[in-house]
Amino acid sequence: MKAKYLKTIGIKTNQPVGRGFLFPYDVTFDSSGMIYALNRGRISQGLGTRIQIFDYDEEWYGEFGEGSGTGPLNFLIPVATAFNSKDELFVSDEGSGEVKVFSQKGIPLYQVGGESGKWGCELMGPSGIAFDADDNLYVTERSASRLTKIDGDGNVKYRIGEPGDAHLQFNMPWGVATDGAGCVYVADWRNDRIQKLDPDGKFIRVFGKSGNAEGHFNRPSSVAVDGRGNMYVTDWGNERVQVLDPEGHFLQMLKGQATLSKWAEQWLTVNPDEYSARRSSNLSVLDLPNHLQSPYQVGSQTEHLFWGPVSAKIDDHERLYITEHSRARIQIFDISDNSL
Repeated sequence: MKAKYLKTIGIKTNQPVGRGFLFPYDVTFDSSGMIYALNRGRISQGLGTRIQIFDYDEEWYGEFGEGSGTGPLNFLIPVATAFNSKDELFVSDEGSGEVKVFSQKGIPLYQVGGESGKWGCELMGPSGIAFDADDNLYVTERSASRLTKIDGDGNVKYRIGEPGDAHLQFNMPWGVATDGAGCVYVADWRNDRIQKLDPDGKFIRVFGKSGNAEGHFNRPSSVAVDGRGNMYVTDWGNERVQVLDPEGHFLQMLKGQATLSKWAEQWLTVNPDEYSARRSSNLSVLDLPNHLQSPYQVGSQTEHLFWGPVSAKIDDHERLYITEHSRARIQIFDISDNSL
């Protein structure tokens, strides 16, 4: 199996509403396959922070939420999203110390953590969130360097972790995912590794170490696991996505193959001067000078490559979605057995 590029969704916008992304950080999917994209926006200004709803064909269905506030529809530093089996949308917010919960239409329902949380557990910098098949919620807490498991009734089942680099210790953990067996994978961001735990929170093994070789990471921000147990890690600091098999053996490196999205094509069609300038520009610079050879600089100078790959998610059609916060888009890959 090799991941095969399919398409790109997104276009950068500085507008606070409407189609287009402003520092997108994550996507998730409801039971109908609708896509919900979390835009962090310009958090210092409260600009463009919102959840946008659209489908795979890029049809637009609306948005909700805003930044700079403490109301039920406000976010401070939103990070990640996940749906439970009831089609309730959970959104983590490091800034407020809460996970806010909404209906599919964006109606506020309740919250986890915070002073008025329906589920009264304290959360310290909630970052990554994920559900298992039994609707247990897993939350990484970056400020506490721990992982918390909460059942569907709001009871804390365990809290694991403390600052450090030993097994079951974390250093600013970020993304979290589960597999079909109920095992949990944590992107241990500042330790440059992925830790795998069993459903009871016992350590199984660790994948990766610091570096830029195959199987090494530089600030991994997210991990997704497919039905075969393969892992897809957004190697954020190296501006790439690595695919590992269930034993942690390297399978594939993804560096980005972006094309223009439907939204971008439509915008350029009504802005012909921009389209003309684009056609005469070199947007695939592969031979850069020596002072522009870091992964960040290469990504920033070459349009089709990843620049800020922050989140990996897999939908029910075995499509991998890589969200890029710096390039304001989502690159989508086929990871099914048919992608060979």
